[in-house]
Amino acid sequence: MDNLTFRYSVLLVEGLQITHQSSQLTFIFLLIAYVFAILSNIGILIQISAEKSLHQPMYILFCHLPVNDVIGATVLIPRLLKDLLTDPSERYITYMECVFQAFFVHLYGTTSHTILMIMAFDRYVAICNPLRYPTIMTNKMMVKLSTGAWAAAIVPVGILIGLSVRLSHCRSFIPNHSCDNPSLFKLSCENTVINNVYGLTFTVVLLTSSLGWVLMTYLRIAMVCLKSKNKATNSKAIKTCSTHLTVYVILLICGFVPIFLHRFSEYADSRKFGNVMFHVIPPGLNPIIYGLQAKEIRQKVLKLCRKKVNYS
Repeated sequence: MDNLTFRYSVLLVEGLQITHQSSQLTFIFLLIAYVFAILSNIGILIQISAEKSLHQPMYILFCHLPVNDVIGATVLIPRLLKDLLTDPSERYITYMECVFQAFFVHLYGTTSHTILMIMAFDRYVAICNPLRYPTIMTNKMMVKLSTGAWAAAIVPVGILIGLSVRLSHCRSFIPNHSCDNPSLFKLSCENTVINNVYGLTFTVVLLTSSLGWVLMTYLRIAMVCLKSKNKATNSKAIKTCSTHLTVYVILLICGFVPIFLHRFSEYADSRKFGNVMFHVIPPGLNPIIYGLQAKEIRQKVLKLCRKKVNYS
């Protein structure tokens, strides 16, 4: 086992199968998208941290989303940009780098769901129990929710990758654009039934709990809004929830596309691009949709822009 593992400690990644001209356009697009995603997400974080008026539970919980988006974009795009400039026969990656990338690829996808789940809980409490909101959403509760969101992702993803790392590997080629859990256990010639069963169970439990929780909270919110006769309160609730729901729907669509295409071998290249978009679209759109639609953040950004215009 040790000899095989040592022998294939350097792996060859297939990468995106595109023409030279297309690779240049893809490189430019991904570079622009990555820079925008990083700057916008970090900008939102700095804005929330600097403004005391934004130190509210809703915005504090929201901070986890840009942090996760930075992780999701960084774990894939820089490596992909490097591979686009590298000859296909020289796209090497060490086994440990592959493990590291696979872990954070799955962590990003899992945490995207758990973070939006705790944000849905915050909106549920704010709309359905507005008078008890300050006593429920205390600093202690926010720490519990934040810790729970990350722990609920780190632990199962760690087990997922650990089950693949335990296997010896007799292959050195990854027929994919990046490393993920299937790429890792398919390097082995051992029995991978446990990996497949755990991976499928993990995916089903994550999606079921995520969809179930969000649907339940929104049904309760909808019931409260229907019973309430306060149009101003209902309008604010709808605006806040529509923003969160838009982000969640984008996550589901971007996540389901590569999963759906994975069932059809003839769409292998399309699946790769779909997976890349999962690391591009949410990190790029979330700061715009969720950050700039929030009244307090939007006002601060517009104020900053006016200052720059006046100085120039």
